[in-house]
Amino acid sequence: MSNTVIANKFTNGILDPAGEMLGPISSGGRIVAHTAPGCWGPMLTPQLCGGHEVTLPVFVEGAEPGDAVALTVESIVIASAATASGTDKAIDGRFSGDPFVAKKCPKCGQESPANEVKGAGGDAIVCKACGAPAATFEMPNGYTMVFDSERSIGVTVNEGAAAKIAADAWNVMQIPENSVQNPVVLLKKSDLQGVATRTKPFLGQLGTTPPLAFPDSHNAGDFGEFLVGAGHAYAKTREELAQRTDGHLDINKMRQGATVVCPVKVKGAGVYMGDAHAMQSDGEIAGHTCDISAVAVVRVDLIKNLKLDGPVILQHPDDLPFLAKPLSMEEKRKADSLAASYGCGEAEESLPLSFVGTGVNLNLAIDNGISRASGFLGISEDEVKNRVTISGAIEIGRAPGVVTVTLRVPLKLLKNEALAQMLKAKYGG
Repeated sequence: MSNTVIANKFTNGILDPAGEMLGPISSGGRIVAHTAPGCWGPMLTPQLCGGHEVTLPVFVEGAEPGDAVALTVESIVIASAATASGTDKAIDGRFSGDPFVAKKCPKCGQESPANEVKGAGGDAIVCKACGAPAATFEMPNGYTMVFDSERSIGVTVNEGAAAKIAADAWNVMQIPENSVQNPVVLLKKSDLQGVATRTKPFLGQLGTTPPLAFPDSHNAGDFGEFLVGAGHAYAKTREELAQRTDGHLDINKMRQGATVVCPVKVKGAGVYMGDAHAMQSDGEIAGHTCDISAVAVVRVDLIKNLKLDGPVILQHPDDLPFLAKPLSMEEKRKADSLAASYGCGEAEESLPLSFVGTGVNLNLAIDNGISRASGFLGISEDEVKNRVTISGAIEIGRAPGVVTVTLRVPLKLLKNEALAQMLKAKYGG
């Protein structure tokens, strides 16, 4: 058992509870990882069976189903000097039903074929057995972006610069040693040129291992819908889909200083991470954003006897919605005085908590988040809706179906003392 685990191995795209776990790690310990880029790199790599290469899960000593683990992003640093991204389109004939999971060579028909790279561009990724172009996706509109030395600003570049970056793809993106993905900058995309933006890195994948084998990109209620009745080995019934742990969030709040509290559904929890992004607006409306290699440090704290259906987030205070921010001492004094003047005693003590909801679309994701908040807090869904409306917010993590349902939670409703203390430490009170 260790207080620090180096996560330097990656899955083949599948989260398998029967597979290898790193560790063990003790509660209060830290996982240090050089993460591999998510989304586009694995999407362009035929032998990978999911949309990402996340780290192998880490076994947490003492974690049992019915517990929870609090994962705090203590630091995240962009390692890549450049990246590329854009909208996607699956290429007919190169997959069977699901282009993220069931890839195949269009010529020889081999499933999840090994590949090699010959040059640059989409057709440079070819089946190793027969030489046919085998990348499952193309990018209808895309861009290549470079970062400054401080990794604080990104700018999209022209065709010539994109070609030079493609020629040094693995080094420029700082692909980790044990990663097998093809770097997305090989596509040489330059449809956007001279667009400048700020960076705000976060982890798109951070969670615990589900009790059934899931493609990592489908461990959520929106992408997971593609597994229901699928024609491949990772197909799920609707009841089995409910056993997901929602580790694939793409919620831009999962940055340095945030904590996600995740359900434990297998012995040892199986904490994994990856899919770091340089920045992302709410919604990730293009379907993708700037995938990067990153160096992340995540603290792991075991919370016994905290049963969760899905993750809850303690956001960085700067990211909280306006109405969800904790009341200042002066605001609380005014609230208490006002309540007392109407014979209502003091205003309740409350602090913000965000419940993750996922579903096939945003309406169902909101319903899922409200249901999870209701069940956890022991109050009606109608009360949750009222509290969110006047002291919280619904925010989109990813379209089509990941949201956060945030509200200031009365501390008297928190039955788990460890979680209550975490909220107080994060926000005061």
